[in-house]
Amino acid sequence: MKCFHSTCFSCAMMTNTSENINSQLSTTQNSMELSANLTPQTSKSPADSNHVYIPVYVIVPLAIVTLIAVVLYLRLRKRKKDVVIGGEKKIPNGILEEQAEQQTVMLLNRSPTVSKRYPPIPLEALEHEVQKRSADDGKLFREEFNSLPIGTSVGCCESANREENKDKNRYPNILPDDNYRVTLTTVDGIPGSDYINASYVDGYKVKNKFIAAQGPKEETVSDFWRMIWEQKSASIVMLTNVKEKKEEKCYKYWPDQGLWTYGAIRVSVEDVTVLVDYTIRKFTIQNQRVGNKSPRLITQLHFTSWPDFGVPFAPIGMLKFLKKVKMVNPSYSGPIVVHCSAGVGRTGTFIVIDAMIDMMYAEQKVDVFGFVSRIRSQRSQLVQTDMQYSFIYQALLEHYLYGDTELDVSSLEKHIQKLHSKAGQFDVTGLEEEFNKLTTVRIRKENMRTGNKPINMKKARVLQIIPYDFNRVVLPRKRGQEFSDYINASYIDGYRQKDYFIATQGPIPHTVEDFWRMVWDCKSHTIVMLTELREREQEKCSQYWPSEGTVTYGTYTIELKNDHISDAFSIRDLTVTNATENKGRIVRQFHFHGWPEIGIPVEGKGMIDLIAAVQRQQQQSGNHPIIVHCSAGAGRTGTFIALSNILERVKAEGLLDVFQTVKSLRMQRPHMVQTLEQYDFCYKVVQDFLDIHSDYANFK
Repeated sequence: MKCFHSTCFSCAMMTNTSENINSQLSTTQNSMELSANLTPQTSKSPADSNHVYIPVYVIVPLAIVTLIAVVLYLRLRKRKKDVVIGGEKKIPNGILEEQAEQQTVMLLNRSPTVSKRYPPIPLEALEHEVQKRSADDGKLFREEFNSLPIGTSVGCCESANREENKDKNRYPNILPDDNYRVTLTTVDGIPGSDYINASYVDGYKVKNKFIAAQGPKEETVSDFWRMIWEQKSASIVMLTNVKEKKEEKCYKYWPDQGLWTYGAIRVSVEDVTVLVDYTIRKFTIQNQRVGNKSPRLITQLHFTSWPDFGVPFAPIGMLKFLKKVKMVNPSYSGPIVVHCSAGVGRTGTFIVIDAMIDMMYAEQKVDVFGFVSRIRSQRSQLVQTDMQYSFIYQALLEHYLYGDTELDVSSLEKHIQKLHSKAGQFDVTGLEEEFNKLTTVRIRKENMRTGNKPINMKKARVLQIIPYDFNRVVLPRKRGQEFSDYINASYIDGYRQKDYFIATQGPIPHTVEDFWRMVWDCKSHTIVMLTELREREQEKCSQYWPSEGTVTYGTYTIELKNDHISDAFSIRDLTVTNATENKGRIVRQFHFHGWPEIGIPVEGKGMIDLIAAVQRQQQQSGNHPIIVHCSAGAGRTGTFIALSNILERVKAEGLLDVFQTVKSLRMQRPHMVQTLEQYDFCYKVVQDFLDIHSDYANFK
């Protein structure tokens, strides 16, 4: 899914456009230099006119050139605020993509005549069709995307182009069609007060299900809230961050707390919930111009995991987000307001995924090409890049292959009984069938280049378990030591916070110093150890702390301050001192003893207590990354992290999704939750947790 200048039409267009603008700038600059050189001669007073004579056939052309240069210069200065030419950018997961939603929205000069059509795809053929289109770096996806009609023409956007409305548009080339634009109530007869850069867009079967809008500008915030009120919308879907790459993508149109007034609309913050992929904010709004109108509840769902360039690393976060949007939006409300920065790329992607999932259930097929073609007549350029177009298919395939595996806690017991029953033609349990689906998570060896370097392979306990390049922990490089930034450790997302955990192997003798360098550099205060030093007469982890007194590794001195056992685990308080910085820090190690040499813990209580103790420590120490290790840093480590995330969600939402939690971990580090027993243990621990806390009515 990479995008190369030699093959990608969009990149070629951007390159040509860049050259044209550079050429214009050069011409302008030369003209202005010419004008400047002539100024001393052409600006003499009448008294001096007898001394210098310049023929009129010289003055007139020079005046015209000067005027043209000034006009061009002023126009380019004005455009420069909005226009940034797209280039290529490498994002951490290795995907190359042209800049998608920039200060400029780059329009592709494709032919308005569509020569090729793409029919709907039956669900049974979806996997094959996605694989076929993904081959050759997504060549067929690009072809299909480039066959789409662009949408409405500029001539259909008279309201947007009126002088009083031009400054309300974030991007001068993304404008609402007059036939589909959202029309506000005119305020006090002010020309243009009925205008906002927003368009009605249909859902699968629901007319005007959405309003696709640009991210509000500072001067349009009051119009935005007025639109929410007048359209009786109850949900706002925000798909951009306020700033990306230090550029404003959307003005922050809501208060962090308390009550703010935007024009005639009072907005009051009621609740904020921050999760790893999105934030939910609840507001009450009231129109001060309308008497005796009760306040309304508005939910803003802000997806924060869309990277600055490209698309989300995996579609599951977006699918969960979409499900939450569907859950919270009341059936009686007006259109769902969806916006990114320009209101076309990410906005269109979200709308198409929603519609095609509805189509899946209704017709057992999807028609991405047909639907995008249709909604582009309502707002041009919806779904802006071929990568976004491909991501739609990936999300639909994910949903088709795995479905909705989310459970309410009240149905867990029945689900576990079903998992342990045999069913189907292969005479396997539901648990085995569910676990076997995890094998479809491909280990992407091409993204393990750093760990597979010969010098770094010597630092691995198990050669099959090494970090991906996109989320590996990078240590400060030692002077003159090229590969000293490497350690076999991966950042792993938590329930509410990205990179909340670090999954790593148990140190081997020559990596103990690197282990403590990582603890120090990541500002970690918490270590979770899930193995004994030796099991089955094999060394599983080098002892990286002193049994008493102090021990030194490189510039780090470790002192044992306290060591006591609490039920199934030991707690060791260690003072870590960095001689280079002459600073010290307390680090608490939780050493779990309840995991037998073979199999899984007998019961879940010890693990539940361990997770609770670690969470208390985190709250006291500032929520820096928790370093978790067993021997190889995958099986037990993955199980602990999975359970931490699952139980956190159970407590917060009364929901769990063991399958997708483990699947997500395996996409971040290979072989996380390694065995069927460990996978089953995740379900058992949740059930034990619910049994211990039998009064879980607040979860429902």
